Amino acid sequence: MKKIIGLLFACVLSMGGSASFAGQYDRLYENLPFKMNKVTAPVFPSNEVNLKDFGAVGDGSSLCTEAFEKAIDALVSKGGGRLVVSQGVWYTGPIVLKSNINLHLERGAVILFSPDPTLYKLIDTSFEGLETRRCQSPISGMNLENVAITGKGAIDGNGGFWRPVKRAKVTDGQWKSFLSRGGALKNPNYWFPSAGALKGDAIADMNVPKGLKSEAEWNDIKLFLRPVMVSLIGCRNVWLNGVIFQNSPAWNIHPLMCENVLIEDVLVRNPSYAQNGDGLDLESCKNALVVNSTFDVGDDGICIKSGKDADGRKRGIPCENVIVNGCTVFKGHGGFVVGSEMSGGVKNIHVSDCQFLGTDVGLRFKSARGRGGVVENIYIENISMFDIQTDAITFDLYYGGKSVAESLADGDEAKNKVVDMRKVDETTPAFRNIDIRHVVCRGARRAAYFNGLPEMPVENVLIKDVEINNVDEGVVINRTRKVKLDNIRVNARTHTLDAKNSTGLVVNGKKYKEVDGKGISLDF
Repeated sequence: MKKIIGLLFACVLSMGGSASFAGQYDRLYENLPFKMNKVTAPVFPSNEVNLKDFGAVGDGSSLCTEAFEKAIDALVSKGGGRLVVSQGVWYTGPIVLKSNINLHLERGAVILFSPDPTLYKLIDTSFEGLETRRCQSPISGMNLENVAITGKGAIDGNGGFWRPVKRAKVTDGQWKSFLSRGGALKNPNYWFPSAGALKGDAIADMNVPKGLKSEAEWNDIKLFLRPVMVSLIGCRNVWLNGVIFQNSPAWNIHPLMCENVLIEDVLVRNPSYAQNGDGLDLESCKNALVVNSTFDVGDDGICIKSGKDADGRKRGIPCENVIVNGCTVFKGHGGFVVGSEMSGGVKNIHVSDCQFLGTDVGLRFKSARGRGGVVENIYIENISMFDIQTDAITFDLYYGGKSVAESLADGDEAKNKVVDMRKVDETTPAFRNIDIRHVVCRGARRAAYFNGLPEMPVENVLIKDVEINNVDEGVVINRTRKVKLDNIRVNARTHTLDAKNSTGLVVNGKKYKEVDGKGISLDF
């Protein structure tokens, strides 16, 4: 009997360990308010190769790009399997994954990407929801079936060589260090790593360069075209497990138009000053499970997206059927975030049992006129927050590309107090049917902020069983419809709820059918 059990265990390991996950997350699908297929880890053939066997040297200096390519091709010729990266620092150019490959980092293994821009060719891709050209990602894969990055090691994108830096986000010593590298200044407080990168910023509209005709012109601004670190496009059966992902040139992990995505037990890190340093951006994906993972980044932590403006609407692929459970977000512009690139729609999202510690915002929903798209059927419960820098909960359809802290500092809320009514068309974003329950927060500037569009108010939102303590302000509600606050306790200095241009507002059982624009005040 013991021999049989041993053989079965060995069989499980040879399949990449996916069988061990059978039923592990079944509880997360119980009583889901929407239907979705269960997410499963991919199964890999038992073949295995070691990177060292293809000439790689893990000394942190020897370039291993060719060794990675040869090892992956060798596995593909066998039908796939596991590429083992053992202890050491493996310095490399871009790695292109293929179907049925499990890139496995043993404990102590570090994959460190070279900052040499000549190693990263220019490719046609999507960046921040728009079709454009960027540098090739350090790790990429397109239209793959069964692909994984697993283990106990770390992957470092060497992003400090790519990213611009804002003076206000770093210490005096860090700022001097960046200036000592040369580069170029956009203004006295915004540093770029090269004159070409600054030139790219000057000719770009929403990070898409305009007016370039020749390959030489594109190469002249190459450092501006910094890539996301892990780019998986159009892949099916994606598995990220156990690995540290850090120091990305732009976004850290970016599954785009992928299906059956399992992300578990990963640590995602970026410096707090990392420009566009998002942790995880799930874009236009279907059936995804993000569990037991930690994010400490320079922008949004866990973000749901589906393309931007006309490009996103043309793609027309929503991000749908996503479960986020048991995750922690430290620094970041938002803990759990939807938008602002949501033009293809977002629906059927369940977030539970998460903690946000020191984020700019806890729960952040953002968009702007021009996006279009519908965000609906979002369910959030059992969230704990501490030391939130601005709002515990934010709905803002006047997003202008800034963090909430930056927006407050620039007085953007005051600018949006008097707004015009516009015609509703395909460019009008809509946020509706959002359910938030069982939230506890200690320490924030403001408990909650709703800022809908006059032509498309934020609609049908329930916030129930919420306690928010030690905040400067209560709840501000602008341009909403059918918002219900049920069993809400806010310990704020003002003890007020300010509701303007909102209809169907219910606060702890008391209805406000119409609000005259002067707002209401009450003790919670």
